[in-house]
Amino acid sequence: MEPEAPPRLAPAPLVESPPLEPVEPPAPASQQPITAIAPPTAAPPPVVRPPAPSPVPPAATPAPVPPAPATPAPAETEDTQLLGLLSDLSRYSAMNGDEVRKEIGSATQALARQRTDANRVRLAVLYTLARANPQDDQRALQLFDAVIRGSGPPTPIRNLATTLQTQVSERLRSTREEQQKSEQAVRKLDQMLELERALLRDRVRSGGGGGGGGGGGSAGGH
Repeated sequence: MEPEAPPRLAPAPLVESPPLEPVEPPAPASQQPITAIAPPTAAPPPVVRPPAPSPVPPAATPAPVPPAPATPAPAETEDTQLLGLLSDLSRYSAMNGDEVRKEIGSATQALARQRTDANRVRLAVLYTLARANPQDDQRALQLFDAVIRGSGPPTPIRNLATTLQTQVSERLRSTREEQQKSEQAVRKLDQMLELERALLRDRVRSGGGGGGGGGGGSAGGH
């Protein structure tokens, strides 16, 4: 048996392809124009704008600070006042009249500023030293009396005022007694002078009359 011949394939239809365009061969590298390649431009740095300043609130006016209270000077003790007073009294005793009068003005101002017992005693003692008029001792006694009659327990200055008042009072009493004695002596002297003048008048009168009578008697005897 003869093998069967393979079936013949039908011829494929011819497909018309478009015509090929001629392609120019590439130019050699030496003939190609070289285009300058600009370096890449660096991007400008980003502009950082500072944040807009926030509005500043107006500064608050500080409240005025009240001045600190002055620290009061420590109060003097009774002993300190007494020592200062005794020192001043000793100084007063060595002053002359003009210095005493000047010191009276200063002590008067000091008493007007601070009406303390020590200042009263200072002024009173100055009055007793000045004795410019009879009223000075009376002013001194009034100041001593104001210290003695002060309220509160006894103090060394009050005791000193009592002693000084007693001395001034005794001096005034002695002065009054001396004045009274002096006035009595003057009155006695005036009385004696008046009596002597009266005796002289009587003697003159009696002597004149007696002389005339005696002359007449002797004339009659002759």
